[in-house]
Amino acid sequence: MNRAYYSNTIVHFLNQSTAEIIGFLAGNGEFASEVSQIEAWRIQIERLKVALKKYDGFIAFEYIVPRMGRRIDVLLVIKHVIFILEFKVGETDFTSHAIDQVWDYALDLKNFHETSHDRIIVPILVATKASTTPPLFIESSHNDQVLVPIKSDIKQLPDIIDHVLAFESGDEIDTDVWTKGRYAPTPTIIEAAMALYSQHSVLEISRSDASAKNLARTSKSISEIINTSKKSKLKSICFVTGVPGAGKTLVGLDIATKYLDKKGDTSGVFLSGNGPLVEILCEALARDEIKRSKARGEKIKKGDALRKVKVFIQNIHHYRDNCLTEKDNPPHDHVAIFDEAQRAWNHAQTASFMQRKKNEPNFAFSEPEFLISCLDRHKDWAVIVCLIGGGQEINTGEAGISEWIESLNRSFPEWNIHISSHITDTEYAAGEALKLLDQNKNVAFNNDLHLSVSMRSFRAENLSLLVKNLLDRNISEAKFIYEQLKVKYPLVITRNLSTAKQWLKQKARGSERYGLVVSSQAQRLKPLAIDVKSPMDPVHWFLDPKSDVRSSYYLEDVATEFHVQGLELDWSCVTWDADFRYSNDGWGTFSFVGDKWQRILKEERKLYLKNAYRVLLTRARQGMVIVVPEGDPLDPTRSPEYYDTTFKYLEQIGITVI
Repeated sequence: MNRAYYSNTIVHFLNQSTAEIIGFLAGNGEFASEVSQIEAWRIQIERLKVALKKYDGFIAFEYIVPRMGRRIDVLLVIKHVIFILEFKVGETDFTSHAIDQVWDYALDLKNFHETSHDRIIVPILVATKASTTPPLFIESSHNDQVLVPIKSDIKQLPDIIDHVLAFESGDEIDTDVWTKGRYAPTPTIIEAAMALYSQHSVLEISRSDASAKNLARTSKSISEIINTSKKSKLKSICFVTGVPGAGKTLVGLDIATKYLDKKGDTSGVFLSGNGPLVEILCEALARDEIKRSKARGEKIKKGDALRKVKVFIQNIHHYRDNCLTEKDNPPHDHVAIFDEAQRAWNHAQTASFMQRKKNEPNFAFSEPEFLISCLDRHKDWAVIVCLIGGGQEINTGEAGISEWIESLNRSFPEWNIHISSHITDTEYAAGEALKLLDQNKNVAFNNDLHLSVSMRSFRAENLSLLVKNLLDRNISEAKFIYEQLKVKYPLVITRNLSTAKQWLKQKARGSERYGLVVSSQAQRLKPLAIDVKSPMDPVHWFLDPKSDVRSSYYLEDVATEFHVQGLELDWSCVTWDADFRYSNDGWGTFSFVGDKWQRILKEERKLYLKNAYRVLLTRARQGMVIVVPEGDPLDPTRSPEYYDTTFKYLEQIGITVI
């Protein structure tokens, strides 16, 4: 894939006319006819022709970063250094937003571009009309060869290049080898949704290295099942399994966007019972659509953008209610993707809700059975894709995968079942229901329907395995995994929340998102100014910039497992309350009722609390700090003994104390 609108050697760039270069850019670009864009290119080209006269190397304009849905203005490879230039044409100031932007580009190359991993990368913000610029200061804050962004006007650029080349040493970059380097990103689900929605393929935005399952293979396998079902007029259901963070939701979004058919006969819909996830994705896509439309010189209203997005991303409960209203009419969509399908409600929970909220006193279905019945209304064909996570149940009344299988055997024996070969693993809790499939001639097991490696953290694929062993109290195994993990993934513990907040701010660069996450049962953190009952808006928390007090960056509002499940942060602070306490006899599980902690005895609720901490401890892609408060000997609800055992346990695993 050619990742730049224009690329050449610096020598050839200097010898080409400005008009010819603009012709290349306009011919490749999405915004070819914009006068302002062409003028910006002209200024960049003419000034770079002066600034780069004495250099040899490689130059690229509009270098595409699919994961971020953006383009680097200018990229230079000179000797042993990669320079990234973000031009603010006509600007006199160096805004914090622009600094974060150019830093993000540098970090993207460092983290995800194979031939840039071990190279010096220098982000430079160029304000073309800056009257004064700060003194040149070359530093790397993380010792990973990514320099802190340098502020410059165009005249300073040769001096900056000279200083960097003299200051940093290294082997000269072979530009032919460098340009062929594989781009293997691990996008957040929000980044992935925006990239897929703007017609990037899953191949462009996902990793494909040997150590990770190729998401495209799973997506291709599902597409083949959909195409066969349509051609042969079949009804089929796919069960896709995967470890936490392996990319199940990414696969679902890829299928949904792929079958977003404007003709209306093969449209796909991505459905989730995770309200915050749906709300955040819809808002993110609408904002991105408005921004891209504005860049094209077009205008689109926020409401119109949201309506367009909600065609293919919907709350599963709204979808269910619409099917209930329509009665016998089939839904518009022939392809329905159910995210976290194991969280669908059992019959008791569904019937209770229908009686209380929908005035349906005799509702006879579980949620899986009713949802299958909705797609079964189609006279010709339909496909359901169930995305299944293991150990993720955090709500009362979640049916698990067994209810889907029992519903198929009980009421829809003619449906073709394509099932992950890992569905038998205990973590998916299919249980006795699997035995019912033995006599079903329509069942096919498929290895490609399992995603085996967590890719939430591109720095530490074993994070979910560490958390599993930590929660299962396998100390020796957890200690071994932590020793391997800590090389690339900073994971520390502290007793002080202020120390943790400072650690987060020091670690995060550019627009890397950080925030505080706590258990929804963590009710005795109020003395630390953490109130789980205080309303927070997950859309603002996850999407708004550093300047917004409602954003996660402010480290004031906290998110619980219900807000963050299915989403990611770059850096997180998990504050551990006395609801989940370590002891030699096992985890103590508690709920705060009235003025004291009460022990949770029901096994189901114990599991939900354990899974809540599993969710919280697997949200951070780049690093995490865990705060276990010291407690207060004068406060019987925050006795130090409630916290000390947990902190000592984490210490015993070997986690670094700060």
